[in-house]
Amino acid sequence: MEERFFSSMIQCYFIALGVIMGGSLIGSIGAFATGEPPLTLMSRLARSLRIWAVVAAIGGTFDAITNFEKGIFEGSTIDIVKQVLLIITAMGGVQTSLMIIEWLTQEDIE
Repeated sequence: MEERFFSSMIQCYFIALGVIMGGSLIGSIGAFATGEPPLTLMSRLARSLRIWAVVAAIGGTFDAITNFEKGIFEGSTIDIVKQVLLIITAMGGVQTSLMIIEWLTQEDIE
């Protein structure tokens, strides 16, 4: 595997982490402005942004589908493995940010 792939794995992790943290933090500011409980909304937003964080981290769905197609039809299994590793890395970033938000809000995120 290439050095470029490892740097893209690290970027995927932090992009997913940033999407959850930033989206829920900015959304909670909006909740505060409208008179809703911001910490409760922060945990709700973090739950609802999970899939979008993974999609944003891997660079959209069409690249992932193209890589899976190349791996299946052209016999390039390394592309499938790389794409799965990127998705798992992005999911790790999502889980890390959910744990941080759970720690900040003291609410269980399911």
